[in-house]
Amino acid sequence: MRVSHYFEWESQITGGHAESVRNQRRILEDQGIEYTTEPSLSVDLLHLNNMGPRSLYYAERARRRGVPVVAHAHQTAEDFRESFVLSNALAVPLRPYLEYAYGRVDHLVCPSEHNRDVVETYTDTPTTVISNGFDPDRLRGFSNLREEYLERYDLEPPVVFMFGHVIKRKGVETFVETARRMPHLDFVWFGYLNPTGGTLDKYLQPRSTRELVANSPENCRFTGYIEDPRGAFAAGDVFYFPTKNENEGMALLEAMACKKPPLVREIPTYEWLVDGEDCLKAESLEGFVAAIERLEEPALRERIGANAADRSEAFSLEAIADRYLALYEGLV
Repeated sequence: MRVSHYFEWESQITGGHAESVRNQRRILEDQGIEYTTEPSLSVDLLHLNNMGPRSLYYAERARRRGVPVVAHAHQTAEDFRESFVLSNALAVPLRPYLEYAYGRVDHLVCPSEHNRDVVETYTDTPTTVISNGFDPDRLRGFSNLREEYLERYDLEPPVVFMFGHVIKRKGVETFVETARRMPHLDFVWFGYLNPTGGTLDKYLQPRSTRELVANSPENCRFTGYIEDPRGAFAAGDVFYFPTKNENEGMALLEAMACKKPPLVREIPTYEWLVDGEDCLKAESLEGFVAAIERLEEPALRERIGANAADRSEAFSLEAIADRYLALYEGLV
C-alpha cells in the first residue's frame, strides 16, 4: 500500500495539529506503509490533513480517478473562534466551506466523539473516531528536567501549569484570574502562538489576549516558546486546562501520561474523563479555585495522577495504530 499523506500549509501550522500529523507519519513508518508527503494521485490512498483549497482540488481529482480519499476533521468553525485576529469573523464563512470540503471526501477521521458530533452537523460523510494520540518517546526522561526548569522560571512547587498556544479559546482569561485569586501558588503557561514566539505574535494575537498576558499577576508567567516540551511536564504539578472548546487536546494526554492530575472545564469534549477519578472538573472561576485548593494536597495529586496515567495508555501511538491500519485497508 502506498499513501499520499498531505498536510497543506505544513510549514506554517504548529501546535497539536502539526503534532498529530507527525504522529500519523510515525505510525505509517512503524507499520511499514510507504508514503509520500506530496499530494500525489499515483497512490492507493490520499490522506489529507488540512482541507485548504489545494487539498480540495486533489480530493476532487482523486475521486474522479477512483483513488479513495480520507481527511482529518481537525478544523471546525466552532474550534476556530477566539483564536487569532479576525478568527470570529472568519469562522462565519469557514463553516460552509468546510461543509463543502468535508463532503467531497470518502471518509473523515475525527479525533474525538465530540468532534464527530460537531462534524456530523456539517456533512453525512462517513466518520471514524481515532485519537490524535501521543508519542511516549517524546516524553521519555522528562522527570530529569524538573530542577532545571523550576530554577529557570523561579517556580515553587506545587506548580499549576498549562502547555499550548496562548489563545483566548484555551481559557487564558480564566487561567490569569485564577492565578490572581491564588497568589500563594505559581502559575505558568508554557507555549507560544507561532514557532518563533517573535514579533509575529503582535499581529496574530488579538489586543485583548496580549493585554491579559501583560497585566497578569506576578505569580502568573507566560514563558513563550520552550525548546524542550518535556520541561513543561517536568516543572508542572497540576495541569490546568480551562479551554472553552477543544477537538481533543494532545497536551492533556501528554500531561496525563506524565501522571500530572488534570483540571479541565466541564465541556462535552471531556465527557470520557471521570471527575474525582482521573481528573477534576469545574465550570466557574470559583469552581476552578476550589479544585486547585483540593489539589494542593499531595495525596490527591498522586491518586488522580496515577489514574490519569493508566487512562492515557489507550491513547498511545501503539494503541491507536491498528485503527489507522484497519481504516486504510477498508478504504483501499
